[in-house]
Amino acid sequence: MSEIDTIETEALNAIECATDLTTLDGVRVAELGKKGRVSGLMKTLGGMDPEERKEMGPRLNALKNRLNDAIEGRKTALEDAELEARLVSEKADLSLPPRPERTGALHPVMQVFEEIEEIFGAMGFAVAEGPDIEDDFHNFTALNFPIGHPAREDHDTFFMAPDKDGERKVLRTHTSPVQIRTMMSQKPPIRVIIPGRVYRNDWDATHTPMFHQVEGLVIDKVTHMGHLKGCLTDFARAFFEVDNVVTRFRPHFFPFTEPSAEMDVQCDRSGGNVKVGEGTDWLEVLGSGMVHPNVLRNVGLDPDEYQGFAFGMGVDRLAMLKYGMPDLRPYFESDVRWLSHYGFKPWLLPSLSGGLS
Repeated sequence: MSEIDTIETEALNAIECATDLTTLDGVRVAELGKKGRVSGLMKTLGGMDPEERKEMGPRLNALKNRLNDAIEGRKTALEDAELEARLVSEKADLSLPPRPERTGALHPVMQVFEEIEEIFGAMGFAVAEGPDIEDDFHNFTALNFPIGHPAREDHDTFFMAPDKDGERKVLRTHTSPVQIRTMMSQKPPIRVIIPGRVYRNDWDATHTPMFHQVEGLVIDKVTHMGHLKGCLTDFARAFFEVDNVVTRFRPHFFPFTEPSAEMDVQCDRSGGNVKVGEGTDWLEVLGSGMVHPNVLRNVGLDPDEYQGFAFGMGVDRLAMLKYGMPDLRPYFESDVRWLSHYGFKPWLLPSLSGGLS
C-alpha cells in the first residue's frame, strides 16, 4: 500500500470515529493543516521530476478533496446530532399547568383585537381573513392605486424577488386586499371587518415594519355617508368606554374611497395624558370613506346599483391611546416585564354588557 493510500485509510477512519467537533477539527489539522501529513506531501511536489509530479499532483489533490468532503459530511452529522440533543434537553412540556406565580397575560394588541371584534360583532359584522403575501392586483390595482404611487415603491413597501413569470409579490401594506377578495367571492349585502398583520418599510417610536390593522367594509344598495358616521361614532363611544365622545370627520384622500374622511375624537391633552371625551383638542383615530366607484367596477359590481363604505384603523396605535403606552417598539421585544405590566388576563373576554377592558 502506498503512503497516499495509508494516509487516506487512517484519516477516513479517524474522521468517522470523531465523536465531537473538537476531535474532528483536530483530525483536519493533523491531515490538512500547514504541518499536516497531506500538506507535507504537497510540499514535496517541487522536488519531483515533471513526470512524477504529473502523476502525484492529481492524486494528492484528489486525496485532499476527498478528505475535505469527508470532514464536512461528518461535521454536518455532528452538528445535527448536537442540535437534536439540545432540542431534547431543552424541551418544555406546554401541557403542564402554569405555576400560580407565572400566570400568563394576553398581549395588548390581542386584547384590542378582541374588543374591536366584540363591538362590530354586535353591529352585525362578520370577520374575513386573507393571505399576508399578495399580488399587485389585489394590493394595488384593484384598489385604484395609480402607477407611480409612492406605496408601489421599494422605500415604502416590502417586495419579493420576481417569480418565474416576472411578477413581484408583496407583503400586504394594508388589509384592504381582503376587501377585494370578499367582494369578488360574495354577493352583496356585505358587512365584514378584517383584522390582520400588515407590513410597511418604516421603524420609529410610532411606526413598525409589521403592525396590525382592522378594516371594515359595508356594501349594499342603500348605505350612505350618514351610516358611516353613525357606525364609527358608535364604535368610538364603545371602544373608549365614554358615552360623551365627540367625533368630527375631516376631508381627506384615499385612492380607494370617494369621498374620503379621517375621523377625530375630542380629547384633553393636558398633563401629558390623552383623555377622550374631555377638553377641546382633537385626536385622529382612523380613516374612512365611501367605496370608490372604480373599486366596485374592478370587482365586477355596478356602482350605479351598489355603494358602501370602508374604514381602517391601526390596532397598535389604538392600544397606545387607550392604555397609555408611549412607544410601539416594545410591542415586539418579547420583554415579559412589559407584558406583565400592560398585559390582560386571558380569561376575561371583553363584552359590551360587562365591559371591554
